[in-house]
Amino acid sequence: MDETAADGPSNRALHDADAVKKVANRLRRAQGQLAAVIAAVEGGGDCRAVVTQLAAVSSALDRAGFAIVSTAMRQCITEPTGAQDGTDDDRLTVEELEKLFLTLA
Repeated sequence: MDETAADGPSNRALHDADAVKKVANRLRRAQGQLAAVIAAVEGGGDCRAVVTQLAAVSSALDRAGFAIVSTAMRQCITEPTGAQDGTDDDRLTVEELEKLFLTLA
């Protein structure tokens, strides 16, 4: 875990409540799908069905990741440079956003 996550919320947190809700819902769905995959593997389920469900989990996680990155991009575009107190904020740079996209590829 990185320093920022260990120290609590930072300016890099998602500020869009609607986006947070949507991402959390996607992740909960993926969690349920993954539980079903685990149960199928442990129960000797059909390999085609297991792989299909695993692909669905992977896709759900990818969509959640892209939603997080796109929300961060919107925040970088719409929020002014510098925190409200006049100091520099901790927003993601273009390079950091590109790196995040690449980690999802």
